[in-house]
Amino acid sequence: MSDTAIDTSAEAIADWLTGRVAYYLDRPADELRPDVKLVEYGLDSVYGMSIITEIEDRYDLELESTLAWDHPTIGAITAYLHGLVGQR
Repeated sequence: MSDTAIDTSAEAIADWLTGRVAYYLDRPADELRPDVKLVEYGLDSVYGMSIITEIEDRYDLELESTLAWDHPTIGAITAYLHGLVGQR
């Protein structure tokens, strides 16, 4: 990671997360809505775990492996993450 601080605003988290989900789903990010369940887009458990690992690395967190199921939308994950890192 570089010395540049990572933006932990809700908007920045949502933008980054949407980009990562789009990458794994091989879809344009602008097709993804924050209120649609990731499983409805076809995100499987392997990609879900990959995204969790990326989140942990980016934000220096330890997360439960059930994150994407406990918070099933981009919006829900964003809100959860912002609650964890937005106050740092």
